[in-house]
Amino acid sequence: MASNASERPRIGITTYLEPIIWGVWHRDAALLPRVYLDSVVAAGGVPVLLPPVGTDASILDLLDGLIIAGGCDVDPASYAAEPHPETVDTRPGRDEHEAILIRAALDADLPLLAICRGLQMLNVTLGGTLQQHLPDAVAHDEHRPSPAIFGRTEVKIEPDTKVGSIFGEQTTVHCYHHQALDRVADGLRVTARAGDGTVEAAEVDGSDFAVGVQWHPEENPEDLRLIAALVAEGKKRSTRR
Repeated sequence: MASNASERPRIGITTYLEPIIWGVWHRDAALLPRVYLDSVVAAGGVPVLLPPVGTDASILDLLDGLIIAGGCDVDPASYAAEPHPETVDTRPGRDEHEAILIRAALDADLPLLAICRGLQMLNVTLGGTLQQHLPDAVAHDEHRPSPAIFGRTEVKIEPDTKVGSIFGEQTTVHCYHHQALDRVADGLRVTARAGDGTVEAAEVDGSDFAVGVQWHPEENPEDLRLIAALVAEGKKRSTRR
């Protein structure tokens, strides 16, 4: 028998604030690609959108899990760096919003999944830095092969990790990014890398489930194991609430 909606864990997902056009309107709006929503629903959760305005970390008290979504470049000022020429279209307000939510989620041990930019925000929030233009370091564009085209990346996973328990020793993932982790923050353990050394996953020491991945699990509807793992952790939390 299917679960009632009230029994399904509520998973918050951060959103973009962007100028968009719909119908006759051209305005700023909070938005999120539908694949995030569909993935959470397919994994058994209820998605709750968290716009980057009116930030109040107490909203997490109502949630069973949190996804920090992908998106634009992280503002290098947030890790005391000068912008690279390829670092464009930053959203400092969103950075601040997500940093507040990340800190609050970690303090509350709320199940957390940080996706692509989300992993970068997790690292920066904990004191790490970013490689602002990955091709400078790896001499190829395979992590973002062309506009709006996802790359396919083989990642090797460390044993005895959350990601390893889900995927085993390696997996192939969908990726789309030109930035990546550089100096890894204290308390953040690298748990997967691409063949070129790029950090592809990291986990927060001491947390029950605080995982960041550089890839986009929501873009592969045939393999929702990672999002399902977050929802399962949220389910455990919801039964204790």
